[in-house]
Amino acid sequence: MARYMAQRLAFGVLSLVAATLIVFVLSRAQGDPLLLYAKPGGYGVSEEQIEALTKKLALDRPLVVQYFIWLGRVVQGDFGQTILAERDVRTVVFEKLGASMQLALMGWVFATLVGVPLGVLSAVKRGSIWDYVGRVFALFGQATPVFFIGILGILFFAVILGWLPAGSRPVHEPFWPAQFKALILPTIALGWLPAATYLRLTRSSMLEVLDSEYIKLAKAKGVTSNWVIWKHAFRNALIAPITVSALIMIGFLEGSVIVEAVFAWPGIGRLAVDSIQNNDFPLLTGVIFFFAILYVFGSLIADLTYSLIDPRIRYS
Repeated sequence: MARYMAQRLAFGVLSLVAATLIVFVLSRAQGDPLLLYAKPGGYGVSEEQIEALTKKLALDRPLVVQYFIWLGRVVQGDFGQTILAERDVRTVVFEKLGASMQLALMGWVFATLVGVPLGVLSAVKRGSIWDYVGRVFALFGQATPVFFIGILGILFFAVILGWLPAGSRPVHEPFWPAQFKALILPTIALGWLPAATYLRLTRSSMLEVLDSEYIKLAKAKGVTSNWVIWKHAFRNALIAPITVSALIMIGFLEGSVIVEAVFAWPGIGRLAVDSIQNNDFPLLTGVIFFFAILYVFGSLIADLTYSLIDPRIRYS
């Protein structure tokens, strides 16, 4: 186990370096960052400010040297400052983290509570109307773009019926009922695709387990159906959903760029879009670094959870 964790951590470090290097190079590939601020109609930066910006970002050095300078500062906990507002990148990211965590948790709960039970029901009632309903739900969730679900929800429930707010997060309002009502539409739009993924994985795993010999033996011995389904079949079918569960949660935590853009949700996903539009290279690279850390951590947690669910799994 210790050797396995060491290997995964080493691979995680390489993944972080590779992800940030790619983003760092691509962010510079569109041109000299100084041209954006120095050109006519730009941000009105003086020559003295241009010189200070060049020194701060090491833009007078080769690209590879710029990256390793940035990486050396990151190792020391210094992610730099945003170019325009000159605020600490780490502070800006953590300011948006709360909104993304709230949306991520709600989306994960929705996807889990809807997708997993529907997957079990679809497998147990295979060939019935419940099975077809679940499969249509999964097909619609995987085939329909997230932005389309969000826009339909806004049009129907916010504009036509007026039941729910169209978007944005009421920061100064209490969670119940103001923030909760504002979360409903973004949660459904964000969680429908993962719920469909949960459903398909749970259904296929349950069908495989239900057709196994030990399940047939348990039924032959007179074990009740509910006990067979939930105690034996469901527990052994959890491996596949758990495989994607941690990654889904981490993906939610990062914040869906599309959902946050459609509903004007002030989270990390929208922050990434704003950093691209503003050509704020330190902020963009810091956000990507944060995303990569979450994915590495989430995949490691998922792998370690396997052995808790299925004791037969061992890491050499």
